[in-house]
Amino acid sequence: MVYYPKCLTIAGSDSGGGAGIQADLKTMSAIGVYGMSVITAITAQNTCGVKAIQPIDPDMVTAQLEAVLSDIGTDSVKIGMLHSVNIVKAVIEILDKYTPRYVVLDPVMISTSGHKLIEDDTINIIQKTLFSRSTIITPNIDEAMLLSSISISQEKDMYKAGKILLKKGCHAVLMKGGHLESKIMTDLLLTADGEEYIFEAENIPTSNTHGTGCSLSSAIASYLALGYTLPDSVSRAKQFVTSAIKAGKEVSTGNGHGPLNHFFDPQPLRIVKKETKSEF
Repeated sequence: MVYYPKCLTIAGSDSGGGAGIQADLKTMSAIGVYGMSVITAITAQNTCGVKAIQPIDPDMVTAQLEAVLSDIGTDSVKIGMLHSVNIVKAVIEILDKYTPRYVVLDPVMISTSGHKLIEDDTINIIQKTLFSRSTIITPNIDEAMLLSSISISQEKDMYKAGKILLKKGCHAVLMKGGHLESKIMTDLLLTADGEEYIFEAENIPTSNTHGTGCSLSSAIASYLALGYTLPDSVSRAKQFVTSAIKAGKEVSTGNGHGPLNHFFDPQPLRIVKKETKSEF
């Protein structure tokens, strides 16, 4: 039996194409996995920021999830923007029903341009319910400060905040240092088992960074779907995003934060051969 490794993104739509499900599907396609999407919100958005957000009815979110998972299934899930409490509850119900092996949670709360993207009362339910159901969470610095209630200005603060998030029920957390001013970008992967990994990459001078968080989390989910370990998936995802930033650093798209070049080295859709196909 042959099949495509599959990855499902549950996230908001970015009308400008640089972030959200658009960035997720571009990333999955470029890495060579079969991407699917469940839309949780529609945004009026461009390179300059978010102009408006309209959440999708939770029943429609449930219907999308059921349609995909009852038929196609998935090898991993990436979760992005969950705009309301009821949408979070809808996602939790389906996750508990189908129990996908890998869940990468990108707690989208603050955009690259500094706009708040989530309702205040949704933050608590995400922490209380989704952290423990996720393989890894990938907050940016602003989101990590919001979730840990501490200020982060240097690497030691990232460690401290990461430990706080692990105590909130996370199995693993990737603390991203991209918003800190440094020539070297340092990310920290901390696990509940006490494992620690450091990932370093050069700081590429460019304003084309819109959708980096979405692309990174969906790349991690894609590599998990391909069978790589969590540390290896994070490492490969970091390399993918760094290369995508480099490839698009001088390209002008819009008047604000431009997108990455996801297709710097697109891979063909992988075909896996197994005697028995595992749906989840």
